[in-house]
Amino acid sequence: MTVRLRPATLGDLPLICRLRVQRTAWLTARGSDQWTVAGRGRPIEIFAGAVGRALDRGETWIAEVDGKPAGTITVNHRADPDLWSPWELAESVIVHFMIVDLRFAGRRVGTRMLEHAAHVAEQHRRDWVRLDAWTTNKALHAYYHREGFRLSRIAGPIASGPSRALFERPTADWFSISRPLSTARHR
Repeated sequence: MTVRLRPATLGDLPLICRLRVQRTAWLTARGSDQWTVAGRGRPIEIFAGAVGRALDRGETWIAEVDGKPAGTITVNHRADPDLWSPWELAESVIVHFMIVDLRFAGRRVGTRMLEHAAHVAEQHRRDWVRLDAWTTNKALHAYYHREGFRLSRIAGPIASGPSRALFERPTADWFSISRPLSTARHR
């Protein structure tokens, strides 16, 4: 099985929205409120607008398994307000909207997409790959731990969104030849 990533295009927006709806239904069936409006998630129209802007900026990719769409990831330098400090943002790339098609679950598509995020970080000379995860989704937290991320913190009361569990992994972890991490605060 070969997983390849390609830049997403505006024509991929319906696919990305379908993946979000599919995964939201799957999560709901398991008792999670992740991405639901009731759980304070973005309605699909707001999600589509955010992804559309990321597509326009060239920040979104489609993972393909043997040529078939299997997932999506957005990687950039921005985050919701009050999650990461300005210096944390300055030294990192941020992962957003990572979704694996259920047909490809368990086939390491997510691992490959996170590796891609590390390559983006390396290209931009950023020392960290960071992301925020739905605060109540402990299974998702365990997944990121298995992928080598550590919980940095739960964002404080100023951060109002439902994704306040902040995870990070040094970019150098993905590469055998590492460069020194920046001198910024490391936890």
